[in-house]
Amino acid sequence: MGGPSAEREVSLSSGRECAAALREAGYDVVEVDAGHDLFTRLEDVAPDVVFNALHGRWGEDGCVQGLLEWMRMPYTHSGVLASALAMDKDKTKAAYRAAGLPVVDSVLAGKADVSAAHVMAPPYVVKPYNEGSSVGVYLVHEAANAPPQLSDDMPDLVMVEAFAPGRELTTTVMGDRALTVTDILTDGWYDYDAKYKPGGSRHVVPADIPQEIFNACMEYALSAHQVLGCRGLSRTDFRWDEARGLDGLILLETNTQPGMTPTSLSPEQAQVAGISFPELCRWMVEDASCNR
Repeated sequence: MGGPSAEREVSLSSGRECAAALREAGYDVVEVDAGHDLFTRLEDVAPDVVFNALHGRWGEDGCVQGLLEWMRMPYTHSGVLASALAMDKDKTKAAYRAAGLPVVDSVLAGKADVSAAHVMAPPYVVKPYNEGSSVGVYLVHEAANAPPQLSDDMPDLVMVEAFAPGRELTTTVMGDRALTVTDILTDGWYDYDAKYKPGGSRHVVPADIPQEIFNACMEYALSAHQVLGCRGLSRTDFRWDEARGLDGLILLETNTQPGMTPTSLSPEQAQVAGISFPELCRWMVEDASCNR
């Protein structure tokens, strides 16, 4: 839990919740704040299984997965390749396209170029190509005369993506099973605060949407999980323009380490599917392995 990424605080919250649930499920749990001494800490603890509650870079992008493979310690969630692939939004989209899954147009561009001029016609979204949780997301409206001035903490290379209007939908996959669909309602942009602060968003689960769209989300999420090579738990996010029907449904990204906080979507979906939070965490531990 924890770690050095931009999502450290969310990971600490996820870790605390998961540790408590695992203790309730009967496991002996040691909480490890992942720092540069992680190899030594894991050697000292010598766990039977590593429950990976890290989010963002280093913990979600294949880095810690490679360390755990090297140490031959069974771990939860996706392996090295799937983690690295899903964290890179551009390569994720290439995999989606190859599988026939719908996405919007996007380009990778230098931060300086994006701040100097529009690299595509507004409206569009600018985001890091390898972070999650809506960290550093800029929405450039259709009437914007000037390009966005990106902050210093944005990476040198960013993704510029055509804005997809509509509703925010998401589906969790647990192993080989899509759980349900959530319709995420916010008063504004679904940003970091909307995701993690109590009251920041409202979740309608199961989503009150046409059955065709519901079924498509379930099918697309499972396909995304499989084409990326995910294991354990993943969550795929969508935008749906209801005026366009099925043609208005597009995939945004797949999260290989979904949030496990009190306001998180995947535990909520599991609960609706009849799986309590301790049961979900237990399943993830029992599913753990190397060679993922």
